Amino acid sequence: MRHWQQIVRFLAAVQLLPVLESGEETLVGGQAVLEGVMMRSPHAWGIAVRKPSGEIVTHSEALERPSEQHKWMGWPVVRGVMTLGHAMTLGFRALKFSANAALEELSGRDPENKDPDDKDQDKKFEISGWMAGVNIAFSVVFFIFMYKYLPLLATTELKRVDPVFGQQIVFNLVDGLIRIAMFLLFVWGVSLWKDIHRVYEYHGAEHKTVFAFENGDPLESAAVQKYSTYHPRCGTSFLMTVMIISMLVYMAIPVHTFWARFGIRIALLPLIAGVSYEIIRFAAKHRGSLFALMTAPGLWLQRITTQPPDDWQVECAIVALNEAMKLEKQHGGELVIA
Repeated sequence: MRHWQQIVRFLAAVQLLPVLESGEETLVGGQAVLEGVMMRSPHAWGIAVRKPSGEIVTHSEALERPSEQHKWMGWPVVRGVMTLGHAMTLGFRALKFSANAALEELSGRDPENKDPDDKDQDKKFEISGWMAGVNIAFSVVFFIFMYKYLPLLATTELKRVDPVFGQQIVFNLVDGLIRIAMFLLFVWGVSLWKDIHRVYEYHGAEHKTVFAFENGDPLESAAVQKYSTYHPRCGTSFLMTVMIISMLVYMAIPVHTFWARFGIRIALLPLIAGVSYEIIRFAAKHRGSLFALMTAPGLWLQRITTQPPDDWQVECAIVALNEAMKLEKQHGGELVIA
């Protein structure tokens, strides 16, 4: 039963990937995972996961920045789509590692009490490739259905109730507000689950550690804990910015049928994501700018998606960042501090 509980935790965390990760290829960032933290530098990533026994297991790999592989991937707006896609792929791998670390611990048996007739006792119960593939497909369908189809359907029904909802600006404003309300309800609802609340605590540990690194403080629990859990480059801020920009873009496109509107929402998603990425990037470096005000709702929402971590959780974030920085020094290029 506990195996399946771990799998359900994994499936729920995958739906939160855009909220938990931060995509930026020239800065240090990271992501909360199940009972741990993944940290990424421009040329490496490291992950630290605490097993139920208290042991911390780690993994690290070198990375190639998309813009170093192909120059066009570094163009404004395009780089946002490429970097975010890269970050989501890496984030999924990190989540899978953390889930399998927990499942491996649960599958462990006492070597002194092996049953010679039990042929399955040494087999590992883990998140397999087909499980991962099914969940990715489900996540895409869930996102489109939850945040594109349902808000559009609800607003279309409101238009039938009162013609005022059919006006271009009003229609897309209401559609956007419904989308944001559904997103907030989902993020808050899953936070009531104890296991996801712990993921949000590790999310806070990740943000605190990044802040300490950016300010040149020693990566020790006492120094890290003094920082805020709210960080402007968080995926939460990115998603809220995407939703705000979406409303403005849809208002400017004069389509009126249900399926035309639905098609526009899917087709323009990469462009809106790329523009939102540039706004987040600019706002993180110019925190007194008008664009920084646009990212403020995302920072407010982090009151839910990040929670104060304990020292053990901060230790995981520190270990993960140290693992990434070891490889960064070996493979590195220029590391920019925001």
